[in-house]
Amino acid sequence: MNNVGHLHPISQSVRKIITIFNELGFAVADGPEIETGFYNFDVLNIPQDHPARDMQDTFWLKQSSADIVSAQADSRSKTDLGYGKNSNLLLRTHTTSVSLGRYLEQNKDVLPVRVIVPGKVFRNEATDATHEVQFYQIDGAYVDKEVSLADLKGTLTYFFKELLGSEVNLRFRPSYFSFVEPGVEIDIKYRGKWLEVMGAGMIHPNVFKAVGVDSSVWRGFAFGGGIDRLIMINMEIPDIRMLYSGDLRLINQF
Repeated sequence: MNNVGHLHPISQSVRKIITIFNELGFAVADGPEIETGFYNFDVLNIPQDHPARDMQDTFWLKQSSADIVSAQADSRSKTDLGYGKNSNLLLRTHTTSVSLGRYLEQNKDVLPVRVIVPGKVFRNEATDATHEVQFYQIDGAYVDKEVSLADLKGTLTYFFKELLGSEVNLRFRPSYFSFVEPGVEIDIKYRGKWLEVMGAGMIHPNVFKAVGVDSSVWRGFAFGGGIDRLIMINMEIPDIRMLYSGDLRLINQF
């Protein structure tokens, strides 16, 4: 008898995350994995001299790589994808380029909006049990006229309890991200230690300005974190790299 296949743990988790946020009224969006410096950095209030732009964090593409864009664009033109706004191409380092960049810009005339963006991202860094050069991320944003940090905390607390169980041990602590102010990080108690799983905060006025939204009228919160780490916690997987090993002994357990 042939074994029946099933979804990979990453796909299972993405579907569950989407279901939870759908219950809260969030739409789902996607965007290109080959991104521009404009959407990946400029829109998000990350200055030219920020370390995140250096080679140790970002996979920059040679200009000849622009040919790859055509295959990724499907029926959409390069202009539709915004590649003309910045000729510096890279592998996106976060899906925030979509949630606070492309999606917010495209929907600025139909606010309010709630959106999540699950997808693959890339970082040029050393790998270990909790880091990979490619991983899946969930980013999201909620923009309305009356949005507060309390709304952010309530939304994410509900999300984590639905995903990981009502007994999950969370903490919110102050942190810095260029595209939010104030900013927080969310940690989860994992194997006796705190593991960072998500960054969040109130959307910075400079981000609204970059995409043409009036920050004197609209407010919002944003969040983003790695799906792979949430899978490690939820499915008790000790090493993030196991998710990409293709080992059926792992995959067939879930």
